[in-house]
Amino acid sequence: MGSTPQQRRGNTRQRIQDVALELFAEQGYEKTSLREIAERLEVTKAALYYHFKTKEDILVSIFEDLNRPVEELLAWGREQPRTLETKKEILVRYSAALGAAAPLFRFMQENQAAVRDLSIGKTVKERVMGLVDLFMEPDASLADQVRCSTALFTMHAGMFTIKDLEGDPEEKRKAVLEVAFELVTRAHGAESAG
Repeated sequence: MGSTPQQRRGNTRQRIQDVALELFAEQGYEKTSLREIAERLEVTKAALYYHFKTKEDILVSIFEDLNRPVEELLAWGREQPRTLETKKEILVRYSAALGAAAPLFRFMQENQAAVRDLSIGKTVKERVMGLVDLFMEPDASLADQVRCSTALFTMHAGMFTIKDLEGDPEEKRKAVLEVAFELVTRAHGAESAG
């Protein structure tokens, strides 16, 4: 059984994304050309052009593919009751989404200036703030607003800082979640008591 043209196209698209992200990580977004991406893939620039017209098109497509779980999480979270259990479940699901998107997040961390200038920079910020809104009650104190924001940024920082710590990756992921849970639980407790 052969693959359909749609599957082959999907595979090529995926290969282009993977190679582009590798090159962006190795030498920076600005210094990478479409020609270099085509060369590493061993395809013509025209073949690459069939799928993507610009580097930004490639980056946006990677971002959209890896960010779909975050979009789904936002939609799901907005329909749930604002309980502590829901907030913890959002953190667990976000942790899984971050794990899948680790190469993209590393790229974004190392190329912040380039990302800020691209359309996705604004989208990233909006999605992160959307997640923070799922944790935060409208009348939260300033300290609790900081706790809710910090819970999410703990998850992001955890991707970069804990890779240098000793220990099992799964144990490290659980430790990051534990800290995020503590922050959200503290904010939630104050909101409930309020």
